[in-house]
Amino acid sequence: MCAQHRYCMQDPSLEMTDKLLLEQIQHGSRVLDLGCGDGRLLARLRDERDASVLGIEIDITQHHAAIARGVPVIQADLDEGLHDIPDGSFDYVVLSQTLQQVLQPKQLLEEMVRVAKQALVVVPNFGNWRIRLQVLKQGRAPVTEVLPYEWYNTPNLHLMSMHDFQDLMRLLGIEILQEIPIINHRAVENAWLANLRAQHVLYVLQRQDESLENPNQENVLHRQHESSKLTSR
Repeated sequence: MCAQHRYCMQDPSLEMTDKLLLEQIQHGSRVLDLGCGDGRLLARLRDERDASVLGIEIDITQHHAAIARGVPVIQADLDEGLHDIPDGSFDYVVLSQTLQQVLQPKQLLEEMVRVAKQALVVVPNFGNWRIRLQVLKQGRAPVTEVLPYEWYNTPNLHLMSMHDFQDLMRLLGIEILQEIPIINHRAVENAWLANLRAQHVLYVLQRQDESLENPNQENVLHRQHESSKLTSR
């Protein structure tokens, strides 16, 4: 995900992340990718999932690269919101390795579940043990494979642990349908001590009033909450 330097975030688990996102999206869906970079994921969704796709990207070089793939992309700044997109325009909206870099992550999440039935969000986990250990031993801002920047040049504005994200979802009334920790480049559902071990996490989100219309999902949040008791620290 790239946009005017600030949205450029290396993902060491890129192949795994793309695979997980593709698995979540049904054939023939309408998909919006926020901070779509060069359109790599959108092109795969178009070709492998027969999806109707649209990207938003601010970086001009990345925007041109996406257009070269034949992917429709709007050049826009996510910090300006999604106000021009009507409610329920998409089946899925994707935000990968970008949430921590926008100015107002809370507002963007609310907009995401407004414009799409489900939101797929991939974020780095600041609760990872390597980050905790660096802070404890060195007393310095951590630099890791997942967060490779120094404090003075990092594009990341809002760092969070899994617990922080879960708390925000409860505050916003957004259900976590799935929580998939990525540990050492592998997806590990229901991972033991996930908040301590995960480098990244994929969240599948849905507005609560959407789930009330679907009785098959009424117990998803409860199961997720019970699972988090076992997997998080």
